[in-house]
Parts: sequence; structure tokens; C-alpha cells
Amino acid sequence: MNFEEYRAFDAMGLAELIQKGEVTPAELLEVAIARAEAVNPQLNGLIIPLYDMARERAGTTLSGPLAGVPMLVKDLFQEIGGAPCYQGNKARKARDIKADVDSTLVARWKQAGLVPFGRTNTPEFGAKGITEPDSFGPARNPWNPDHTPGGSSGGSAAMVAAGVVPVAGANDGGGSIRIPAACCGLFGLKPGRGRTPWGPHFTEAMHGIAVNHVLTRSVRDSALLLDIAQGDERGSLFRIAPPEQAYALSAASRPGKLRIGFSTRSPLGTEVSPEAVRAVENTVALLRDLGHEVEEAEPQMDARQMCMDWLSVWFGQCAAEVDEVKELTGCGDEGFELDTLAIAAFGRATPAHEYVKCQTRWQGYMIALDAFLARYDFWLTPTLALPPAEIGAMATPPWQQAALKMVLKVGAEKLLMKSGMIEQMALENFKYMPFTQFANVTGVPAMSVPLHWTEAGLPLGSQFVGGHGDEGKLLALAAQLEEAEPWFNKVPM
Repeated sequence: MNFEEYRAFDAMGLAELIQKGEVTPAELLEVAIARAEAVNPQLNGLIIPLYDMARERAGTTLSGPLAGVPMLVKDLFQEIGGAPCYQGNKARKARDIKADVDSTLVARWKQAGLVPFGRTNTPEFGAKGITEPDSFGPARNPWNPDHTPGGSSGGSAAMVAAGVVPVAGANDGGGSIRIPAACCGLFGLKPGRGRTPWGPHFTEAMHGIAVNHVLTRSVRDSALLLDIAQGDERGSLFRIAPPEQAYALSAASRPGKLRIGFSTRSPLGTEVSPEAVRAVENTVALLRDLGHEVEEAEPQMDARQMCMDWLSVWFGQCAAEVDEVKELTGCGDEGFELDTLAIAAFGRATPAHEYVKCQTRWQGYMIALDAFLARYDFWLTPTLALPPAEIGAMATPPWQQAALKMVLKVGAEKLLMKSGMIEQMALENFKYMPFTQFANVTGVPAMSVPLHWTEAGLPLGSQFVGGHGDEGKLLALAAQLEEAEPWFNKVPM
């Protein structure tokens, strides 16, 4: 099999070829490795090759619905036993930290027969919507390498979009599946809180804000991978209701007539580019052609406060991560990026009672969404407010770096937070992605669907936000949109 033949199939299609005896897992793996070697020097999406480990696995007898299909796994909480797990962090990389066992998610992927052969680029601790870590350098967008593939699952998105694999691991704590899907012309579903596992060492991340899943080119691959991954694990803090039917069946069905509210206004009052508006307007027209009822509407909430509440949790999470890595590696501040140290410092400067207040406000955001979903099936927005940024465009500017260094040196974190400067810095970053955090805070599923390309040839996705347990309904709509406006054969390189 050559590469062009390989890229013509999604994961389910490749698995069917293997089942028919038309190709072997070892042959597929070599095509995927050859493609990775051809494009990765330019894209820098694959940072930890595991070719020997994968070749050994591909030579064994594999079973499961995706037996023998190659995949890549994000280098962030999707551990492969015996393989490096650096999480985009300089100190972990310098000490060559390796995982002791497979994560529960990876174990489920392997039980389905998948063959992981490497780990993908991510920002340090997954803390940004771009993938430009100091430890490995920037991942780049296959549609235009001068632009970001998004983050924090940017390395995975670059490799899937470039045809290296049909599916790659991803996770999402503020848009990190949907943002790179939107940047790279992929389908990206963020499952609801508790739907996919985090074990075996812990069972949720950031109070359920962050969830695991994949990036794919086809909707049916995402659906089947969710069937494979979903379900309780040992120590689950709560048991989420199972789906009424298999997600693969949902993706093969039709959604019926839906009522959808849409908005192109940034909830933060920041700029939304004409291309992002056009992406949603085109999606609205397509939905209406398909018989759905669509009107302009949005949940009523204080979006600026919601984003700051989300950010407070990120601050606290980062502080805990830094402390853990220092204990694990023995490193000092030199083991981290400046932005990471600043975020961690702000986390330590946040009083416990303020942290609790921020979590308590989450309930109000869910009440607002429930009120909205009493009238509509989904909320449609741009996934990104602006087209994929150029590499380096979202980096902390030199003057802010100097200010942060001074603040850290004199311990003035609390003073800086009271000044309002942190909020302004946050809004400067949120302007690219003001629409995605809401689904994380409320814990509901959401997806980015690739239905628009800009005049410059860059993808720009549309986001749908559902209610608790709506993964199947989202997949049914996504499959209908995929059939009506196919994107699978749109390839960048």
C-alpha cells in the first residue's frame, strides 16, 4: 500500500482492509512511519517516536474493532508504559521521565487493537491554545506551516491533518480538542464530564473541566473511539449515565429536526473576524437546507466572569503541576517556562475562599445553559474568533515577560492580580478563542465541525454545544453535516 491509498481510508476503513487480509498491520505501520518521517521535519507534530515498540506490537496477533490501525498519542496524560511522558515540560524531558504503566485510556485503545507508534507535541502542561513549547519548539499547521495548528493538542492535529494517522489522542480543558480541529480542518468532539477515563492514578482532571478523546478526519471514527473509551473506571468520583445506544449507531443515524440557537458575537465583547462570522453563517444556511430550525440566540450569563473563573482553576492546577514536577525531578524554576511560573504564582496567590467562590459560580453557568437548552437543542458559535494565528503571534510580548520576571522576583503576584493586569492579559489571549471554555466549565459535550476554509486557505471550524449526555445527538448531526458538505478528501499536503 502506498501513501495515497492509505490516506483514502479512515481508521474503520483501514481496519476493514486488515480484516479482509488485503493489508497487514505491519504494512500499515510502515506507511504511517514513512509519512511521519516525510512531513515531521516541517510540522514538528511527532516528538517522541516509538517505532520499535510499535513494530513489535504490529507483529503480534491483534484483536478488536480497530485491530492493526496505527495511531499517535498526545504527550499529556495519555501514558504508554515504558515510554517517555514529558508533558511539554523542560524538567521532565531533561530527566527523561517515563510512565510506569499504560493509562486506562491507552489500555482501552490497545484492547481495541490500535497500534500507537509515537507521542505528539503539546504546550507545557497543555496550558495554551497554541503548541509552541520551549522544550520541543512549535508544531505547525499542514495547511500553512507559518500558522499554528492550535493547542493544546496541536501536534496530534498536525499529524492527522497531514495524513500520518487517521486518529490521534487529544484532551480538552478549555478547547484543546476543538481549537486544533478548527485550525486543521478536522472533526473534534469534546465529550462530557466523566465520559472518558483518566486512570489508573487519578480519575478526573481540574474538577472535571478536562476530558480525554481523539482528533479524527471522519465522524464515524470519533464515534467508535468514544464507544471504545467511554465508561466508568476504578475510583470514579461519580458514575455518568451510559449512552442510550452505541455512539457508532448514533453516527449512522439521522438527528431529526433540530432547533438550534446561534451567535457570532464574542461573549467577551472582543473582535470576531469576518471569516469566523462567515463560517457560522454558512453553517446556518446548511442547517436550514437540511430542515433544521435556526435562529440567533445565546445563553444569558456573565461570560467575562466565567472565563476568569475558568482561569482561576487553571492557575491552581498549574501551581500543583509545578510543585509536583519539582518534587519528582529535583529541579528549580529553571525547569519551567516563564509563563508557567507566572501562572503557578498566580495560582498560589489565589485564596482558598476565592477559589471556592469561583467553583460555586459554575452552577449558575449550568443553570443558564439549561435555560437555553429548554428552548434549543444546541448552541452554534464559531470555534475560533480569528483564523489560526501565525507562529509566535500569541507569545507573551517582551514587555510582559519583563514585567512577569520582576513580579516573580519581588513576590508581587497578589498586587499584580489586584491591578487588573492579569485580566487584561487573559482577555488578550481569549480573543482568539472566547467560545470554547463554556463547555468545559459546565461539563457538557461540544464539537468543532470543519465546514469552512478562509480565503487564505486555512480551516475555520464551527462549534456546537449540547447538554449533558448529548454526545450521541451531536455525532448524529455531525454525520449529517459531513454527508451534506464532505471534508474528508480536503487535504493540505
